[in-house]
Amino acid sequence: MNEPYRLMINGGVLSPGELKYICEAAEALGLDAISFGSRQDIIFPEAIDESKFEQFNKIQFVKPKRDGIENIASSYVSAEILQSTSWLTSDRYLYVLEQFKHTPKLRINVIDPKQRLVPLFTGNVNFIASEHEDYWYLYLRLPGWEKTVMYPALIFSWDMEKIECAIENILIEEPETIETVFDLVNDAVDTNNRTVDKPLEVPFYPFPYYEGMNRIGTDRYWLGLYWRNNRYDIPFLKAMCELCSENKIGKISITPWKSFIVKGIPLQSKLKWEKFLGKYGINVRHSMLEMNWHLPVNDKDALSLKKYLVTNFDQNDISTYGLTFGITSYDSDSYNFTSIVIEKNRQPESIGDFKIRDTYNLLYAKNFDPNSREYIVHVQDVDKVELPGLLMELSQLYFEQLGTEREADVQTIVKETSEEEVYQCSDCMTVYNEVYGDITQNIQPNTPFENLPETYECSLCEAPKSSFEKKILVK
Repeated sequence: MNEPYRLMINGGVLSPGELKYICEAAEALGLDAISFGSRQDIIFPEAIDESKFEQFNKIQFVKPKRDGIENIASSYVSAEILQSTSWLTSDRYLYVLEQFKHTPKLRINVIDPKQRLVPLFTGNVNFIASEHEDYWYLYLRLPGWEKTVMYPALIFSWDMEKIECAIENILIEEPETIETVFDLVNDAVDTNNRTVDKPLEVPFYPFPYYEGMNRIGTDRYWLGLYWRNNRYDIPFLKAMCELCSENKIGKISITPWKSFIVKGIPLQSKLKWEKFLGKYGINVRHSMLEMNWHLPVNDKDALSLKKYLVTNFDQNDISTYGLTFGITSYDSDSYNFTSIVIEKNRQPESIGDFKIRDTYNLLYAKNFDPNSREYIVHVQDVDKVELPGLLMELSQLYFEQLGTEREADVQTIVKETSEEEVYQCSDCMTVYNEVYGDITQNIQPNTPFENLPETYECSLCEAPKSSFEKKILVK
């Protein structure tokens, strides 16, 4: 298959006007849908007439392998809606991303380590926010390097672009160590580096549910949309962009999971958006089993394998909460960023009409945390029919390990802990604590859960009161 054309979307964030222009261009080029890539870029999934490109001079059409151009990925999409570093606001992301004026040849990540939606270490150059305002850890995995290594200084926000440019410029010297990179960069540019005073801490959070209409504060919502086949209909997207403009929504965010999120939907427009989704027949209630997969773009075999495996999980009532899955192949040049990886092997050459069945390897991240950057081979050269049972085995191992770790943590600090009853939403894991009440719904502190009205809903996903379960919180 020919490499598809891509559109680089800086940080995975663009305005409704920009997305509408792209959709109009795609339509004029004969497409009825666009797709999203794992680098938060936009993909034209089918062959297009290159002679018409000049009609759309605002768009740079790119084939990354041929053109040597990469997209800048960021966790802007998670700001305001997921756990975050306090100083890294939506506006701060935009200021930081705006400084990158050149066309990067390396994969750049600009990431908050406290969120879980966007992977941290999938770039060649990974800027990861520190606790110090406007300072970033820098982790490098340059072409030819087998491992990701920490740069020995924190990088100032307004030095990020010139340091990345300096790194690109020294690649001709093929530096083999991080110390050499550090010396060459310091010789090339003046910087406002800060000393690394403690290691990067990446807390483990389960993978979040990112679809549907969800509340932000008291008067706004965010909407996550996901298509199984990663083919987003152009008429729907154009109409959605117009609705965004009508609601004065300035940005649309692409995720690495072939989906997108609209933030800032006004409370008074919520019903209008729900009717809009209904008009176009949009499903916003996919299960976590569906949404925690990363597949190659336009790969029908991978999509078919995913459907087969998800169906088996569903039939056996297997939970995958917190886990992510990826399907890749022997010739993939991308980095793994899921908890479990299903790797398709290269087929040996067949003789005559002899048919050879595909075989697969299963790998899982250390502690099932892809941010560990270390993968363990579970099995090799297994048949497709063996995969469901082996994946269920890995899922069980994940939950057993998770429970053991939690019990060990409790045992080591038992003298310093206390227990508190809380109620947790079984759909999105939001906690209602009677001590604090729920200020977003005018529920006063010290209000017992039993005294909440039957109309009470989860403040995040709006699940009913009946979805809450009593839990013991160890403090």
